[in-house]
Amino acid sequence: MNLIFVRHGEGEHTNNLPDSLRMEHPSLTNKGREQALVLREKLPLRESDILIASPVVRTLQTAALWSEQVACRKFVHPYISPRIFPYREGARTLPCDKILSQKDVQQLFSQFLLAEEQNEMLWRNGVNTIAGPAFCKAASSFIEWCKTLEASRVVIVSHDGTITAYRQYVMKQVLTREDFLEETGVYEIQL
Repeated sequence: MNLIFVRHGEGEHTNNLPDSLRMEHPSLTNKGREQALVLREKLPLRESDILIASPVVRTLQTAALWSEQVACRKFVHPYISPRIFPYREGARTLPCDKILSQKDVQQLFSQFLLAEEQNEMLWRNGVNTIAGPAFCKAASSFIEWCKTLEASRVVIVSHDGTITAYRQYVMKQVLTREDFLEETGVYEIQL
C-alpha cells in the first residue's frame, strides 16, 4: 500500500500573521483553491483510491476540489488533524487549527464519510497536543485502519506538522520544521 500525504492548499490563516492564526476554521484562499485544482494534473486521483482528509475546513476544501470529478471513496479522520511539530508539552491548539465537529463535517462536506473512530476525545480535540507516545499509538491505529480499506493507494490531505510527524513515525528518522512540505506538496511512503 502507498500512503500519499498531501498538504492542503494555502489557507486564510497564513495571511496577515500572526493575527490571522486567531481565525477559527479558515478557508482556502483563491490561491489555495487554484492549488487544489492543479492537483488534478499533478497527482490525478483514481476511482480505486481512498482519499482521507483531516476534519478541518482547508483540508476538506482541498480534498473536495481535487476529487470533485472522481468517484473515489472519501473519508474524514481525526487522527490526521493538525499536529504541533515538534511536539511541545503544554502547547495549546490555536483557533486556526480547531477541528470541525462530526455534525459540521456531515453538513458542510456530505460527500465525505466519517471514519468509524470511537475515540470521542480525538474527534473533539484531534492529535494536535497529545503527547508523543499517545500520538504514536494513534498513528499506528490510523495506519492499521488504512490497511483494512484494501486499496493500493491511500491519499491523505493533512497539515505540515501532521505529515512531518507521520513521516518521522513511519520512517524512524528525526525530522525538523525544515522538512515541512509546501502547500499541496506531496510525500509518498510505500508500506
